[in-house]
Amino acid sequence: MAVDANTGRGRKDGGRAGKMDRHGSSEGMTRRELDTILLHIMAEHPTLSDINFTVGKAIQAEVDGFLRTACTDLGIRALSPYQTENSALALIGANRRNINQLLIQGSCDLSYQLQDKARFRVNVFSQRGCYSVVMRLLPTRVPSLEELHSPEAFRQVARELNGIVFVTGATGSGKSTTLAAILNEINQNKAVHVVTLEDPVEFVHPQLKATFNQRELGQDFDSFANGMRAALRQAPKVILVGEIRDRETMEIALGASETGHLVLTTLHTVDAAHTINRVVGMFELEEERLIRVRLADSLRWCISQRLLPKVGGGRVAAHEIMGTSLRVQDAILNGEAEGKTFYEMMQQAHPFGWTTFDDLIVDLYRQGLVTEDVALAYASKRAVAKRGIDRIKSRRGEKTTDIEGLKMDQEYARHIT
Repeated sequence: MAVDANTGRGRKDGGRAGKMDRHGSSEGMTRRELDTILLHIMAEHPTLSDINFTVGKAIQAEVDGFLRTACTDLGIRALSPYQTENSALALIGANRRNINQLLIQGSCDLSYQLQDKARFRVNVFSQRGCYSVVMRLLPTRVPSLEELHSPEAFRQVARELNGIVFVTGATGSGKSTTLAAILNEINQNKAVHVVTLEDPVEFVHPQLKATFNQRELGQDFDSFANGMRAALRQAPKVILVGEIRDRETMEIALGASETGHLVLTTLHTVDAAHTINRVVGMFELEEERLIRVRLADSLRWCISQRLLPKVGGGRVAAHEIMGTSLRVQDAILNGEAEGKTFYEMMQQAHPFGWTTFDDLIVDLYRQGLVTEDVALAYASKRAVAKRGIDRIKSRRGEKTTDIEGLKMDQEYARHIT
């Protein structure tokens, strides 16, 4: 049902959407008109990462992790339900699957090409009976590991022949960008078949040394589980699964990694320990031992990411990197124990390219890329990061505490003796 711009109630006019202008025209918005607005937003905020259409707010652009108003010079001060629905319908177009998914499930994902200027990953969702839209700007060119200043361990990931690799982190932490850079490294150096299963396709890889077949959920396959089953019959050496969301897909991904494929995928977990627990937790209790054995044999790397506000503007990536070893396999099989935690293993394996968030964040502080407050706010173990920062400040001759003016109470000392 369409929504009236003024009352917010359902309209009986056949659902005709209106232009997004200050006059509230009743004509349907075309993609050309939407493109004009999007181009205006991008010109106004050249470094934006997201565009947000929410009822009651102006159009917003996310820049360096913070929302800023956009298009106020066009007279768009506060979006009505009518206007956000127009935007959603213009983006979805005639895609019946997305329309059905939006009506039944309350949200849908799609990709949107803005002429030859930009590509977006779009989520349209319902909230309090209205529609909101969030558009994530996708780079038009696949990044390289050099451009991202990625750790050497990422090149080791690209050299793996089989097994499973998890890249984890919160939404918007750069997981897709990291995976695209790893695939680009493979594309530059290996003549192999790569199949990607994505929702939607974000980075379009050129056909270089590797052969890429990129499939989009809803358009090329109906579920990640079915897409994975089909991929195993398509003779790939590398399979990218955009996100593992359920037990069935995880089981097939583990099976693929055990049969000579390199599987790259993402999870919404904060660190290595939570990643292992999430995978094990997808299965029934009676299956736990078997899954731990399979995961211990299949896991090659677990990389977690966070984006930190950078001194001078922008953001910088911090990584937690854990590979595989006999100690890691034992901890996966039997669980962590005192002196045998994944955190301690990553600290001790620093010469092999492993690192904890805290060690890397302290190094970012040493380089002057982040402030002390930011470093401590994003650390996993604040006390560990604080000690590292204090060591750096001490070497620089800076104060490591705000406590000053302490002196011994001589009268009290004489009294107690």
